[in-house]
Amino acid sequence: MMRSQLILVVIFIVLITFAFRASNNMMVTTVPLVAKYDFDLSATEIGLLSSAFSLASFTATLYNSKICVRRRRVYFMGASIAFAILLPLFYLATPITIWLLSVLAGFVMGLLMPNIITSAGLYDDPKIRERVLAVYTLALSTSLVVGPSIEGVMLLKFSLKQVFLLFLPLGVLVALIAPTIRFPQLESRSGIGVKQVTRNPYFLTAVYNNLTYNIPFAMLTSFGGIYAKDFFNASYSQVELLFALFFSTSFSMRLLLSLKHFERLINLTYLSVSLTIAGLFLMVLSPNLAFLALAFLILGFPHGFTYPISLIYIGRGFREELRNAANSLFFSVMTIIGVIVPTVAGIMIDSVGFKLGYLALIAPVAALLFLIWRNEKNLKRAT
Repeated sequence: MMRSQLILVVIFIVLITFAFRASNNMMVTTVPLVAKYDFDLSATEIGLLSSAFSLASFTATLYNSKICVRRRRVYFMGASIAFAILLPLFYLATPITIWLLSVLAGFVMGLLMPNIITSAGLYDDPKIRERVLAVYTLALSTSLVVGPSIEGVMLLKFSLKQVFLLFLPLGVLVALIAPTIRFPQLESRSGIGVKQVTRNPYFLTAVYNNLTYNIPFAMLTSFGGIYAKDFFNASYSQVELLFALFFSTSFSMRLLLSLKHFERLINLTYLSVSLTIAGLFLMVLSPNLAFLALAFLILGFPHGFTYPISLIYIGRGFREELRNAANSLFFSVMTIIGVIVPTVAGIMIDSVGFKLGYLALIAPVAALLFLIWRNEKNLKRAT
């Protein structure tokens, strides 16, 4: 591929990633607020609503890993158009229809994200591939800083539901750019067994690494805003600005990964887990909104590290024709956690409160740290 073609492909990946993730993240963080403060749903019901979104996403990503390239492309195009249509429908949502819309939004996400990830990794040169993946994750982080910042300003003048209409241009941009996204030319025809992927030590390390953050992050996106509002009297605008602060430190870490090539990733993994545990403790112990903001700031660092590092592990551990299956299974595991955690978290919050609920997240993070350490030997043997 010529340099000019490569630059153009990367620009399209950056644009669709930015537009989709900014508007999708707005959905993920705003729907729980609408459910709580417009529709008066309980914490358990909000957890189930978030889980419904993740379950639909899990189903779609699993299906995506089983179908041929031609069919994946068709569904990808359809999902991009459906995403633009869903944004104004959320504005019209009722306590009943918000459940259906959340399921549809999750299904759309499951068809879009794995294919964008795979497209970003379609390069034989490992250094180019890892740099493009780092740029892709940098685009994710940029959208997650800019999106909540814009929404924070919007909420000074507009309602929660009106924000869905204001994000519609980004949804339209996703549909317009979707035809430019590349798909693999090679693919295994014999069928890729789950065991073939899940026994790969690179895949296991990628999953363990990402779960150390995905578990607390699933609770943070579903209930972090409600926690800030109920315990610290934060306004809707301040809630979104807390997420902007969180994603700003995430952005700085992904910028670092896009500029510097790290051969040894395990040390970054251990650092990320340590910061996750420290951030969770500070959330529980925060006496005021300023300390809560510091907790969000700290938790942004591991968020910036874990996802791109996991993608790099997958890129290093699989050939091109296997990467779609690996990415889809990886994304499926992450989304199934998004099914389990919000439901369990909602029940815990209704039972023991927010603070003990966040404190309980430290135990699975510590257990995953042990699994990463144990799998490190297998990773070295596979190198």
